Amino acid sequence: MKIKKTKILYTFTILSAINISCATSKISDNKNPEKKYSYEQNERNIADSSNISKIKKNTEKEDFKVNLPAIKREFRGVWVASVANINWPSRNNLSVEQQKTEAINMLNMLQENNFNAVIFQVRPSADALYTSELEPWSYFLTGKTGQPPYPNYDPLQFWIEEAHKRGMELHVWLNPYRAHHSNGGALTSLSMANKLSDITIKLKNGMYWFDPADPRTQGHVSNVVKDIVKRYDIDAVHFDDYFYPYATYNRGVDFPDHKTWAAYQSSGGTLSRADWRRDNVNKFVERIYKEIHAEKNYVKFGISPFGIWKPGYPAGIVGSSQYDELFADAKLWLNKGWVDYFSPQLYWPIDSKGQGFASLLNWWKSENTMNRHLWPGLNTVEVKSSDRATEIKNQVELSREILGNDAGEVHWSVSGLTKNANMLPALKNGPYKDKALIPKSPWIKTSSLKKPELFIKDDGFFIQANWSSKNIGNVFQWVLFSQYNGVWETEILTLDQLSRQIPKMKSEKELQAVAIVAIDRLGNESDYIAKKVK
Repeated sequence: MKIKKTKILYTFTILSAINISCATSKISDNKNPEKKYSYEQNERNIADSSNISKIKKNTEKEDFKVNLPAIKREFRGVWVASVANINWPSRNNLSVEQQKTEAINMLNMLQENNFNAVIFQVRPSADALYTSELEPWSYFLTGKTGQPPYPNYDPLQFWIEEAHKRGMELHVWLNPYRAHHSNGGALTSLSMANKLSDITIKLKNGMYWFDPADPRTQGHVSNVVKDIVKRYDIDAVHFDDYFYPYATYNRGVDFPDHKTWAAYQSSGGTLSRADWRRDNVNKFVERIYKEIHAEKNYVKFGISPFGIWKPGYPAGIVGSSQYDELFADAKLWLNKGWVDYFSPQLYWPIDSKGQGFASLLNWWKSENTMNRHLWPGLNTVEVKSSDRATEIKNQVELSREILGNDAGEVHWSVSGLTKNANMLPALKNGPYKDKALIPKSPWIKTSSLKKPELFIKDDGFFIQANWSSKNIGNVFQWVLFSQYNGVWETEILTLDQLSRQIPKMKSEKELQAVAIVAIDRLGNESDYIAKKVK
């Protein structure tokens, strides 16, 4: 008897589903085998129907008030270096198709392992991995400075589009002062070290450096940054730790900026040479931060300085001093809020005696008086540890303990994830088990997103949910919530995912409600819309 009742109920359910399907055939008709729906298609179908009220009654449920769970947030970035062909492209003689394949494989791997940001080096040494009228095509892209890829395409635009398709931010990484790398091939008439030779200094290791004190250096780099921000749909601009060069680059000899130093002194300048150098960089960092936000307010500015400000800060820390060697007063930049995110390169293991990971991160946190994002850089490639994968996993977890709800980290580099067989499993099975949104940046003001519209339809064993980005604002992602027996499940979706088939039963639990939230370029949430499922 029990079995017969079940069969009768099952038959009734199927017949009901067929009737509903017939009554709403214009809405459910979709030739796409993936069964993707859009709000605009629903509107066209409804307009064509002679019985609009009946269709709306069958396909829409009343929205209602709910307490949705907090969405998990954490910055999970990775550096992709082009200089010396460290990461991408792997060689400077790859075909365009090989370059694209390498990029897609990297991005797919990052998406599958729940990363959400790529920091892509587009200007390794006064050159360009993008279409530029200011600097030549990079030697590291085509094997010849100034030679475009053939067939011609724009690598930066390609990386932006492919990253955004996968719900990842794309940050452009520039080296502001390096004019030519010793691995960058011969200098040619197109090289900026020749074109701007009067503001360029050759170092003893074969590299060329723009003089940071020369106003023409600052003006040129500023123009490069503004050009990229204006023309490309990027999410952030990123500088690393190269300001004045490391002493080893000039074999211990002081940086030869005699001409600009003499001009400063003759003009009545009173700062010491070291303070004058720091002042040059300080003014430049403040300028770049303000110019980026003046061009596009939502584009963030991040810097990844050497991990130690000065030895002794905090007590017990030993090692090089960015303040005295690179003339980079990164503490000041953080104190002043001239960055949106700050990623000190904490490349030492947790138990390092002179460079303790927790001590340094806590100290930088204490200096973060403007409450900017503090996301440490991790040496995923070669941190000194007998078990590198476990060390990096532990550093991620320790960062979470210290930073709380604004946690995040940047991995140096993508090769550290791929060349160690244990690294990705340690992260994916541990701290990166679930996807996460990037933390909000509340100090950056932007227009609020409007509440999405949500349409749901009973497809028998599934609920078909559809929504749209139309007239909502600058949507970057979606968060879909499904409630089973009072418990909400969360799914982070990319911008182009405008439809979901949601099982009505899962693990013997019944679907009760569906909700959708839009996320903008800065991680801000729209108001939610929720509908009950009957």
